[in-house]
Parts: sequence; structure tokens; C-alpha cells
Amino acid sequence: MRYLFILLNFLFLNGQCQENESNYTLDVNYYYGSFLPHSNKIKHLITDHPEGVFVSANKKTFGEEEWESRMDYPDYGLTLHYQNNKNESIGDMYGAFAHYNFYFFKRNLQMRVGQGIAYNDNPYDKEKNYRNLAYGSHFMPATFLMLNYQKENIWQGLGIRAGAFLIHHSNGTMKTPNTSMNTVGANVGIHYSFNSNTEREFIHPQSSDSFREPIKYNLAFRTGVHESHIIGSGQHPFYFISAYADKRFSRSSAFQLGFDLFLSLKAKHEIQMMAISFPEKGISADTDYKRVGVFAGYELFINNLSIEGQLGAYLHDEYKSHTFLYQHLALKYYIHNNLFISTGLKTHFSKAEAMDFAIGFRL
Repeated sequence: MRYLFILLNFLFLNGQCQENESNYTLDVNYYYGSFLPHSNKIKHLITDHPEGVFVSANKKTFGEEEWESRMDYPDYGLTLHYQNNKNESIGDMYGAFAHYNFYFFKRNLQMRVGQGIAYNDNPYDKEKNYRNLAYGSHFMPATFLMLNYQKENIWQGLGIRAGAFLIHHSNGTMKTPNTSMNTVGANVGIHYSFNSNTEREFIHPQSSDSFREPIKYNLAFRTGVHESHIIGSGQHPFYFISAYADKRFSRSSAFQLGFDLFLSLKAKHEIQMMAISFPEKGISADTDYKRVGVFAGYELFINNLSIEGQLGAYLHDEYKSHTFLYQHLALKYYIHNNLFISTGLKTHFSKAEAMDFAIGFRL
């Protein structure tokens, strides 16, 4: 644990002598939880209640930039995570996340959203660990959500916090098996404010004219690799192309409407394999592997970073290996007003299809 604090100190405190230390806080949370049995394939792995710890360093905002006051002065920072799964077959989890803290009800209620990367120390191996159908790789993306009551600076900078959390570990089917696992539970922790004797006031900008922006047109190219749910079938690249229009009706929100083209070489390979190996399923080797979908979406603009969620339906899907509806969740970063990069996850409800990396234009 000592090394966690050294890293946090290096990332958030060293080199910040000219900044007010009241900008920075640290919290440590212990949790006790349960696995959600979303698939029969992982029920044999649920043998006990996992427990773990979140260690988070936070930088407060006070309104120096426009987005800070617009989002009601959130915090942002880094979280380090450890989870003891109490099952040798699925091993333990270690993670590092970037996070935002959003506040409600006079800043007593905090919602923390984190996205990062996790490490599993005992993934699936066909000879040494064939029971672990949850994780097919050591490294994987992970997401967590925490909702906490927090009371700061009760005594000499120390405060308390308690609440509930959900954490999701999945490699986006980059490597199978990848049934994934979700942990939900309760947490309790302590909170420390550096230089708590110095209090800063929030900057309240003068109200400006209502935000107006014309309809924008977007083109995004997404790619990556994924693997069939048939273990050992191999990784194959995919290419997803999205064309859509969005209307930003406030500085923070935009609605989207558009079309997707999905080109998955994994699906092409899988169709050929199924036609030869399982003729009783009636799948022709000439089945079109290409899919076309239409979707509606919402984008939440924070600063240069935005969060995107889309719900789509297939207009053309001959193979029909997934449900009629699909979802896509993404984090986008605007390098320029007209250029963005992103990483996202395409799913069919609880079943992930692909984790993608994208570049796109918004004109």
C-alpha cells in the first residue's frame, strides 16, 4: 500500500507548489460485494463475496474554465484498485482508472465514474486454468461507478464517505473466453483534504446568451480485433464506419441520428467454419457477413472529453448471430473542434462484440 501513496503523491502533488494545496484530496475506500450472475457460464466461479479497496487522488475545480462551472465544479483524478475475488480460478484484479466526480444535493452526494485498464493474474488457459471462462486475457478495459455520501473536513482535513459501487471487467471479446464479470456492493472510506485550513470560493461566471449551434455531420472509422465465442478460433480485424448527424441543443448535450456499416472478418471466418463444420444449422457459406444498422444516440460534452451512447437496430443482417438491437458506448476526445479520437465498446445487451479505437471528423 505504501507504493500506492508514493505514486499518487508523484502524480498529483509534486511539481504543484505554485498551486493551492486546497485543490487536492485523497480518499481510501474498502468494499465488500457480490458478483452478478448474468450468465450461466460463470456460476461455477461465484463461490464467495469479493472484497477490495479503491485509492483515489482528486483535483478539485473552482470555475477557472467554462466547463467547470457548467458541470457544477466536478473533481477529476486517478484511482488505483485491488479486488480479491476469493477464487483461485478467476484470480485477483488490479486496476488503474481516470475518473470524474460529479456532485448533487449541496455537494453531499458524489457520483464517481471511472474508466481504465485492469490486470487479471490468472486468466483462462486450456491446460492450466480451463475453468476461468470470465477472462481470456491478463489485461482488459474496466469501468466503475460509485455513488457516495461524503462529508468533508470533519476534523483537521479528515472526512468520511459511504455508498455503493458497480465495477465491470471485460476485454471486449478481443480474446475469448470473455464472459466478463460485474461486481456490485457497498463501500466505506475516509477522505482527506490537503491544506484544509485554506478555503477557496467557486467562480460564478456571468450568464451568457443561450447556446446555438447548427446541425453537424460526423464520419467515424472504428477498428480493432476480436475473436469468435468459439475458443481458439483466432483473432480477426474488424472495420466499423459510422455516418451521422448531431444537433447540440446545449453546451453539454447533443442528439445523434445515423447509420453504421459493420465489416467483421471474424464473422466472415465464422460463417465459413459453421457452414462446413455444422451443416445441420443450415448456414450457407455464401451468407453475407456485412451488416448495416441505424441508430440514435446522445453525447455528453464535458470539456475536450465527451461520453457517447448509441442504441441501434440492424437493417441488414443475414447471419443473425446477435440480437436485432445493439448498443455502442464510447469516450471521445476532441483533438480539435473538427477532429476526435475515441475508444468504445459495441455490445448486444450483456454480450460484448468488440472494443474499438476510432478517429473521426465533425463538420
